[in-house]
Amino acid sequence: MGKFVTKTGNNGEYYFNLLAGNGQVILSSEGYTTTAARQNGIDSVRKNAVDDARYERLTASNGKPYFNLKASNGQVIGKGQMYENESGRDNGIASVKNNAPDAPVVEE
Repeated sequence: MGKFVTKTGNNGEYYFNLLAGNGQVILSSEGYTTTAARQNGIDSVRKNAVDDARYERLTASNGKPYFNLKASNGQVIGKGQMYENESGRDNGIASVKNNAPDAPVVEE
């Protein structure tokens, strides 16, 4: 089972990563100014993760595929990792869909 791991950055902002059951990071957040805003971000990931239309499938300048998860307002709420190929990216998206809705939150 996956989990959201929260942390505070050296810059004082609050972040989360969604980890798959094997401990691999599959989605990372932007920085938030408050823990409440971070929790709203986690709630938004849980809500939007199951909707395939919320995933923006992209390719980085180095040719590696990745994805963004967007909220209904179009704001990016999480970024996927860089993958070697599109199949890997699609597996990452499937992992977010599977893990995010029921993932517990763990403070690092």
